[in-house]
Amino acid sequence: MKNIILVCAAGMSTSLLVSKMKSAAKDMGAEVHIEAMPASAYEGYKGETDILLLGPQVSYLYEQMKNTYEPKGIKVTLIDSIDYGMMNGKKVLEDAYRIMGEEL
Repeated sequence: MKNIILVCAAGMSTSLLVSKMKSAAKDMGAEVHIEAMPASAYEGYKGETDILLLGPQVSYLYEQMKNTYEPKGIKVTLIDSIDYGMMNGKKVLEDAYRIMGEEL
């Protein structure tokens, strides 16, 4: 099972994207845990994480989070702003798996 965490500012629009990603995962038969949380909440998160997807509104945190979490084996990337705006959960999920080097 893969664990995908979406990091955002407040979690409102990102929660909708999580729902779309979960629906796409179900349709594709992928076993994945997907969750969204504010960047400040992730600092204390104790669960497993394979990849952190940063929403466009927190793109300024990219370098900091990459430097902090990639040495721990957690991939860090930005969600494409067009895919985010279109709430294209399938594409965001596919991109996450591609970055993790996994097949869907």
